[in-house]
Amino acid sequence: MTKHLRDLRPVYVVGIGRHQFQAPSATPYVDLGLTAIRRALDDAGISWRQVDSTYTGTAMLGMASSRPMLRHLGVNGAPMTQVENASASGSSAFRAACLDVASGISDVSLAVGVDKPSKIGPAQRDTGIPELSAERVAPFTHFALLADEYMRAHGATAEQIAAVAVKNFSNAALNPYAQRQKAYSLEEVLGGPTISGIFTKLQCCPIGEGAAATLVVSGDVLDRLDLDRTRSVRVLASVQRSEQLYGAKSFDAELTRETAHLAYEQAGIAPSDLDVVELHDAFTIEELQYLEAMGLADEGQAGTGLTAGEFDRGGRVAVNTSGGLLGSGHPIGPTGVAQVAEITEQIRGEAGARQHSGARTGLAHMVGLGAVCVVHILQGSSTTP
Repeated sequence: MTKHLRDLRPVYVVGIGRHQFQAPSATPYVDLGLTAIRRALDDAGISWRQVDSTYTGTAMLGMASSRPMLRHLGVNGAPMTQVENASASGSSAFRAACLDVASGISDVSLAVGVDKPSKIGPAQRDTGIPELSAERVAPFTHFALLADEYMRAHGATAEQIAAVAVKNFSNAALNPYAQRQKAYSLEEVLGGPTISGIFTKLQCCPIGEGAAATLVVSGDVLDRLDLDRTRSVRVLASVQRSEQLYGAKSFDAELTRETAHLAYEQAGIAPSDLDVVELHDAFTIEELQYLEAMGLADEGQAGTGLTAGEFDRGGRVAVNTSGGLLGSGHPIGPTGVAQVAEITEQIRGEAGARQHSGARTGLAHMVGLGAVCVVHILQGSSTTP
């Protein structure tokens, strides 16, 4: 019988920390990661010696990246593991930390995501089997084709799709950790340089560098270490799935549909129970497709809901209050961990100017190179502000 997170020990996020996502710089990845980790430790009130395991999500740093970073915190003998899962690397590292604690193997586990751009690329290049479409259908072309198909199927407009970027940039402008801390009008988004199809530059996420960290603990540790329960956010569900055959349907949306609905079942909630969502919006069309796949909008109606303000802060469900990948940036490894940090901050009521009032239940969603999808659902206690 398959066990779910709810069948094991309760898991809580008690500490979060981030280094600003930014354009590539001369800053060593060690500095990026340590900044996020130390902030998470301070936020939780936990010492490095109390951490039982560490999972580092990274896609571009190369092997054995944890030790050069963690050794600066001191020697604690705890196991450290690198996790690579393309864009879902950080989400997968967070999932591993949650399962480590839920299973009873660890009481305190650290999930950190850190990356800097490098020449390391997809393993598909080295399989010995030529990828016929690789040089002709880049990711932005793939999603530009999906955008064109979506518009023809549902009567959506280029303006509705571009409005995703407008919303997310307005959130990123209030996020001190975002790479693009500037709001843009619809005219500015549509008027930028064209990348592919209807996509302009501002409808494609930037790849930079950065770091994010979270500390998760078991329920009994909250009391044993005298941690603040009002700032502790429970992880209700952790689900990861890989692509299947979906017939004529888009695997991008269908993989998300399957994973999200399994997460709802595991958490014992419905889509309507969500208050905040951080989802994978590397390209504007993805947000509309994934909102529909998650059951947060009817098929073909996400664009209408977006322009009506349903997904704004203060709307029915606030989507990508961090700015999403479009505004906050997408350094690959840290992205999924930063989503969890944003949702935790929202549930705590500590998000400042980008706070969504009444946030109690949130969902974090990342897709890794199309092949995998990771979804987490988090919820605050009734005493959380």
